[in-house]
Amino acid sequence: MAGLVSYAESLGRVTGNSTSKRDDAKGYLPIDDYGLIGNLRTCALVSLDGSVDMMCFPEFDSPSIFCRMLDCKKGGHFSIMPTIETTSKQQYLPSNAILSTKFLSEEGVGTITDFFPRPDPKFSSAPLFPWLIRRADCVRGEMTYHMECFPAFDYARATHETKITCDGEDHENPTVLFSAKDAKLDLELLYVVENGETEDMPKLEFKIEDRSSVGMKGAGVVADFTLKEGQAVSFVFRSKQTTQEVHKLEPKSNVEKAVAYSMTREKLTSEFIDNLQRATTAYWFKWVTRSKYRGRYDHLVTRSAITLKLLTYEPTGAIIAAPTFSLPEDFGGTRNWDYRYVWIRDSSFAIYAFLRLGYAQEADDFMHWIEERLKNRNPDGSINIMYSIRGESDLEEIELDHLEGYRGSTPVRIGNGAADHLQLDIYGELMDSIYLYNKYGKPVSWTMWCYVRELCNWVCDNWQRDDMSIWEVRSKKQQFTYSKIMLWVALDRGMRLADKRSLPCPDFDKWRRTRDTIYEEVMTKGWNEEKQCFIQSYESPNTVDSAVLIMPLVFFISPCDPRFLSTMNQILKPPEKGGLTSNGLVFRYNHLEAEDGVGGREGSFSMCTFWLVEALSRAGKYDSKLLEKSVVMFEDMVGYSNHLALYSEEIARSGESLGNFPQAFTHMACISTAFNLDRTLK
Repeated sequence: MAGLVSYAESLGRVTGNSTSKRDDAKGYLPIDDYGLIGNLRTCALVSLDGSVDMMCFPEFDSPSIFCRMLDCKKGGHFSIMPTIETTSKQQYLPSNAILSTKFLSEEGVGTITDFFPRPDPKFSSAPLFPWLIRRADCVRGEMTYHMECFPAFDYARATHETKITCDGEDHENPTVLFSAKDAKLDLELLYVVENGETEDMPKLEFKIEDRSSVGMKGAGVVADFTLKEGQAVSFVFRSKQTTQEVHKLEPKSNVEKAVAYSMTREKLTSEFIDNLQRATTAYWFKWVTRSKYRGRYDHLVTRSAITLKLLTYEPTGAIIAAPTFSLPEDFGGTRNWDYRYVWIRDSSFAIYAFLRLGYAQEADDFMHWIEERLKNRNPDGSINIMYSIRGESDLEEIELDHLEGYRGSTPVRIGNGAADHLQLDIYGELMDSIYLYNKYGKPVSWTMWCYVRELCNWVCDNWQRDDMSIWEVRSKKQQFTYSKIMLWVALDRGMRLADKRSLPCPDFDKWRRTRDTIYEEVMTKGWNEEKQCFIQSYESPNTVDSAVLIMPLVFFISPCDPRFLSTMNQILKPPEKGGLTSNGLVFRYNHLEAEDGVGGREGSFSMCTFWLVEALSRAGKYDSKLLEKSVVMFEDMVGYSNHLALYSEEIARSGESLGNFPQAFTHMACISTAFNLDRTLK
């Protein structure tokens, strides 16, 4: 049953067009060649050639099990690929987070269906099975697949043992057990076969394969199997600890009784897998139908909303910035960061997006997470810029020297050294989220209002300090214009909230004086009269920064104010002429002029492009030419998403995706821009 094959032998197999694509890029696929699946606890990235190349388990910020995206030889992967040359297509099932990768050839057509189960919303007592399920089938003709499962525990640092068992404990087919004592985690790989209407049962034999020669810390397994039309093999990759977890439902109907029976069977069956897929389909379909958006960009908005949901940690309501770490902002560069954390800055954009789309529960959950952070502020009354999904603030940054990085982009980092930065703008985003939640969601509580008063008073006492602002520079602190704008927002929203709810505010006059002082200062020190534009910081009067595009979006300035229109015109110029826009894409700032303490190049920033489009659309309400320009730029930006309408953080000059993927901030900006552009066009 168990056999050994060499690594050299496995490399000799031909597995289609996508493998050739990997070979051309020395083992790596483009970042945008991936789709995202998840269960609101963790996520996985699945490639166009059928490989899970990134997955942290069991939670978003847990050590990785698969991270071939960061080291193509020893990072770990779980692939199911045809053994012949095929053309691959990838799409989500309609209104769903279940991913389908189709392989087409003259000989046959096969499909890989990937998902993490979600319980059917009809059954309140239905359990969540933390499993990765991969179903390979044959739609037409015949298809032979080659499967490889090579976990690499603890960011490929921990050793593990691999064995194949046939104990029949809960499964009639052989089970592969991967045991990593140092990582304190045991994982198992099981499979079930669906025979369809054919008489011959598909045969599958696991073989243990050692790849220590390329640095892997433990063996994996490989298997070849051939499917005929109607046949399928479903693989389940899960924690050993879940094997014995039998959850009994409380059935209320015949349908529920059938599901309950299936979910408590002693052995894993194809019917059980089918029920999990149906329940997951029902969950996502019902969630999508709650959306109130009815506009011309429905597909893009829906996919962005599903992406934000996938990046939500359900137990706390927190939303991570991205499910990946250390994907580079420039190929071969050093701008590689860990985004598996929750930024306070994202709060107002996330809550705005969810509330606008009608997802009140998600906004409630995230606001509860925020309230917990306010309850546990630092001794000086401040808050951190980011936290873990559970609310921890100690996010020590570590470099993993043993991983070569995506296409040689080092260092590979986990943790985030910016966690203890002073970034004063976060108080504006935070206060804006509380104000929006009170306006479009639920009225804030007395306890929350007390937190608001304390925060606004803290802003009054600290607004003049230097900081590192939105772009998290790692050089010297400055008086950043964006931070001043958002500090104005913090006090403005506090005052609006006090007025709207008639809440007691002993320091209202102090807030007003400070708010107005900040405004006056931005209009003088944050403005370059010669260049006729707002600048990055008081200390850098010649540096243009696309962050100031936020001004009309937060009602700091009118979108048709001559000063703002002049600033937009400056940003719209190409970099060689002092602007930030190239080929319709917007850069954060000119990294050659601004000393950010990081070095290296970066791509255009997707969120900033959406901000420019939204600013143009708001100004376009008063100038049809600007509205027309905003539509053209937006439609162009739509083309820079990948085949699944997913966006990375940045876009390279070549058009490839850069940075961690997919990025929540970009999808939040996409929803906001689509909503406001659609409203203006109406």
